[in-house]
Amino acid sequence: MEINELPQMDPRALQATSVQATDEDAHTVEPQALRITAASSNPKMFTLPWHKPLATWPEDLLANLPRGISRHVVRFVHVGDEVYAMKEITRQVAEREYELLRRLQKLELPTVKPIAVVTGRHTRDGEPLEAILVTKHLKFSLPYRALFARNLRPDTAERLIDALAVLMVRLHLAGFYWGDVSLSNVLFLRDADAFSAFLVDAETGDLHISLTEGQREYDIDLARTNIIGELMDLASGRLLPSDVDEIEVGNRLVDRYHSLWSALTDTDKFGPDEMWKIEKRVNKLNELGFDVDELEMKTAEDGKRVLVRPRVVDAGYASRKLLRLTGLDVQENQARRLLNDLDAYRASTWREGEELEIVATDWMREVYEPTVRMIPREYRSQIEPAQFFHEVLDHRWFLAEKAGHDVPMGEAVESYIQNVLPNYKLDDKAVNELNAEADSGVVDDDSMYGDGGYNPDDDPDAAVWSH
Repeated sequence: MEINELPQMDPRALQATSVQATDEDAHTVEPQALRITAASSNPKMFTLPWHKPLATWPEDLLANLPRGISRHVVRFVHVGDEVYAMKEITRQVAEREYELLRRLQKLELPTVKPIAVVTGRHTRDGEPLEAILVTKHLKFSLPYRALFARNLRPDTAERLIDALAVLMVRLHLAGFYWGDVSLSNVLFLRDADAFSAFLVDAETGDLHISLTEGQREYDIDLARTNIIGELMDLASGRLLPSDVDEIEVGNRLVDRYHSLWSALTDTDKFGPDEMWKIEKRVNKLNELGFDVDELEMKTAEDGKRVLVRPRVVDAGYASRKLLRLTGLDVQENQARRLLNDLDAYRASTWREGEELEIVATDWMREVYEPTVRMIPREYRSQIEPAQFFHEVLDHRWFLAEKAGHDVPMGEAVESYIQNVLPNYKLDDKAVNELNAEADSGVVDDDSMYGDGGYNPDDDPDAAVWSH
């Protein structure tokens, strides 16, 4: 292979950020003055009390949102009109995680959005404080423990595992080695009848041109072990349905991961008269939510078979189609549901011959927008409009089946708001209990790791890095 044919890191990742994390073993001089390196400009950032430990920031700045279990102090903070997640960690870790998240964002992978890294913090008395990594709060998302604090379907654990498997496959395809896979390091968004998973903690991660099978299998095995432990912890707190087998759920992740990885990367063999199967393969990948950029085809050694391998570029096949038609930016399964309703609207109005873009404009004005405008004000921060629309459609079908005839959309919305929507609300007491539990896992980084910064080899809760 020629030198210029060697695989290269995606240029989007290489040019993602100006922050270059220092070597964790190098004793570099800490900044003496406050320094904020930000991916976006928000003047309100400069008004925050950076001179105080994060755990002591005033209540009027904080957003009372459920937090996941973390080894570090984490708070949600109002910064102007935005809500940011602040994590207090050592400078080397903060810079490294910011750099990694910037690269993953440029690769359009599902992660929280990095906003800034703040270093050079000192108290009024000149005592040094740890750095803070700032990320944007993922609206409508919840940590897994908050999901189980609500009245959810019995198969919630399985649906979360399916979402995590998709996330792992997408990250691995991009060359990201996670190193600490667990439910605690993920945020979940409802996605129609499923969930979408987003990476929230990249402390132990590393980005490569591609991963070895050993690196992938290590991540999978670690994920299985951590998930079983987390589910057992839920069971001990009586948050997990009694009929859920924690080990079976952990094994499900392994099976789902390998099944999806195979569907996306295997090479198929087709005879010259079986080329129709190529279209079937592409359609299957589209149904899984992945776009195919190109097909690599070559003749087998016997000359009688054609070897075909798809080049999968990204997930989001349906969501990109809906975005093009309507401007709605939603999760993949939500997009499928909305596209199905759009098709039903097109058929019911006898407009199959019209341009879909024109029909989509009328569907937005006559169906979607009037429905989501009915979300009560107090729930607008609890449920995404697309998820609300999906669940109203489900509720309407349920009402129609019970009544034996069609039910008007307005009547279905009112019934859903009265009988189903209240299940979404987490009261302040429940949030406070979850956050108290989350804070119980915080460790004192200075006493645990000394002046040398964070080292995963010294951390019993983190995986050993794989290089």
